[in-house]
Amino acid sequence: MKYFIILLSISLFAISCKQNLKNDIFLKQSKIREAKNYAQHDWQMDSIYKRLDINDTPNNLKWKTAITPHDNYRFTDQLYYESLRGINAPNIILIGVAHRARNYDLQDKLIFGTFTEWESPYGGINVSPLNNEIISRLPKDNFIVHDSMQEIEHSLEAIIPWLHKKNREAEIVPILVPYINYTTIDSLSHNLAKVVHTICAEKNWEYGKDVAIVISNDAVHYGDLEWGDSKNMAPMGTDSLGTQKAVAMDLKIINDCLSGPITNEKIKKFTEYTVQKDNYKEYEWVWCGRYSVPFGLSFANNLNILENQENLQGSFLGYQTSIDHPLIEVEDLGMEVTALSTNRHWVAYTSIIYQ
Repeated sequence: MKYFIILLSISLFAISCKQNLKNDIFLKQSKIREAKNYAQHDWQMDSIYKRLDINDTPNNLKWKTAITPHDNYRFTDQLYYESLRGINAPNIILIGVAHRARNYDLQDKLIFGTFTEWESPYGGINVSPLNNEIISRLPKDNFIVHDSMQEIEHSLEAIIPWLHKKNREAEIVPILVPYINYTTIDSLSHNLAKVVHTICAEKNWEYGKDVAIVISNDAVHYGDLEWGDSKNMAPMGTDSLGTQKAVAMDLKIINDCLSGPITNEKIKKFTEYTVQKDNYKEYEWVWCGRYSVPFGLSFANNLNILENQENLQGSFLGYQTSIDHPLIEVEDLGMEVTALSTNRHWVAYTSIIYQ
């Protein structure tokens, strides 16, 4: 009986080890971040380009940083393309929104992942080794590794097909920015800039040529219909005059904070426009990039100061809303549209680049 128990124990142990090995293999194989909400096939992107009448030609631009939309391709017209056409570096640090950070009680830290590849219409885009190099050097209290958050977030997934279409060799470093107040934004952005600057110096990389930064953002979300929890996000009204005032407010923010020479004062002013003074987790003006934009821009500017001893210069390329131009069809391409586009429910988008 004793020998039977020993043999049974050995067998159970062997089965357990085999199951753990299978789980380990599965985990390694599951390190591909699946595409869910945007283009999954090259023919979809070809159709989008054709419907937007984009005539893409190679260029030698070396933009260092860009702010780009992340909404449904039906609404954004050519602003994705305009934002990203000069991002030609092979290593691209993506600064994204963490829309559902509240689901995981995430705040005040950058969010990295362990995915080695993200699905794209062009066979999958690799996560750059730079991702792990940054993680290994950044102060441990500055970040968290959280695959679940990266897996459900769409703000970077939206951008990847546009980057990968024009550069099949591109690699990415996906970073999400949850609720963060300005003081922490300032601190974390300096730390990340120092780490990236050190790595670039070791690799003899040039900012703009070898590494670039893309910041994900959608501008104001406006209206009083279908925003969830019966929210009214139309403080200026939903008639044509209210829409004009909301657009004017967006353009003022862009002009005051995001264009021309970038300074800490401008970045801080952006947070004062977009988050409440006494509660940085609540909107003042509803840009979903209220954390990704100031963090990404502060990081990008600090990196440029370290690299070139000068501030970035922002160039405004365009601004549109989901109701001010003809919309292309995407549902026939298998890309779902769930949002309204009326005076009572619209979103705005901007394209700004930095050199």
